[in-house]
Amino acid sequence: MPELPDVAVYIEALEARILGETFEGVRLTSPFLLRTVEPTLGECTGRRAVEIRRVGKRIAVGLEGELWMVLHLMIGGRLQWKPRGAKPPGRRGLAAFDFSSGTLLLTEAGTKKRAALHLAAGELGLRALDPGGIEPLVCDAETFAETLRRENHTLRRSLTDPKLFSGIGGAYSDEILHRARLSPLKLTQKLDDDQIERLFEATQTTLNEWVERLRGECGDGFPTKVTAFRKEMAVHGRYGQPCPVCATPVQRIRYAANEANYCPGCQTGGKLLADRAMSRLLKQDWPRTLDELEARREARTPGA
Repeated sequence: MPELPDVAVYIEALEARILGETFEGVRLTSPFLLRTVEPTLGECTGRRAVEIRRVGKRIAVGLEGELWMVLHLMIGGRLQWKPRGAKPPGRRGLAAFDFSSGTLLLTEAGTKKRAALHLAAGELGLRALDPGGIEPLVCDAETFAETLRRENHTLRRSLTDPKLFSGIGGAYSDEILHRARLSPLKLTQKLDDDQIERLFEATQTTLNEWVERLRGECGDGFPTKVTAFRKEMAVHGRYGQPCPVCATPVQRIRYAANEANYCPGCQTGGKLLADRAMSRLLKQDWPRTLDELEARREARTPGA
């Protein structure tokens, strides 16, 4: 799912292309994309784009008359900028937003169409679509700490909760926690002041670095390689590969449809975190350290 850095770069690219331009209409190819009935698409047509804003992981395009078109790309949604009148591509195409300067295509990979378009009127209407999390790049350390300690959850759950922090998902939470040298399963109310300060600094540094990196990759073009898996990442999507800091193999834990990646050497003092499904199955046989895990792998390998 595109997260804060990806959405921020999308917005910058859109600002350069549609601000001041007239929205001429949208061609929907999926009846499930539009999730609201008021205001209508007809009311939006013919108005100039005057502002583009990030609302969590959503992209909000403000039109004259305080109307908003709000896109949530979800997991597989992606944007493409094309010459005016371009057609949505095949089965992946969901919509074509026509502006006087060109056409913005919305596509979505996969069979489950989760991307959504909401229309809203005024600041109140837009606020109703905002989960309410604080902005991690503009908040101060005190607000960050208060938000983190508001509830007692694991760090990864808190960082990815849109009601607490705006725009952070699984990919960048993995990277933030690795930089902060903190376990994804550590409880928020058990953090001391030094650990919270470390997490605050890691959050702002990681997100800012990735915004700059993606901005540099894109240049004056439109983002075309929006993905949660990048080879420059330290731990996210790098299960089994060496940590760039200590060379310990990156591990993972799975729960529901989610997966968290972490480095035991940098984040957990060498301990393996319990994968819920496997630890329940293996119970006392669940390895507690990398040495135990490696020993069991060797024991299962013929000729070892």
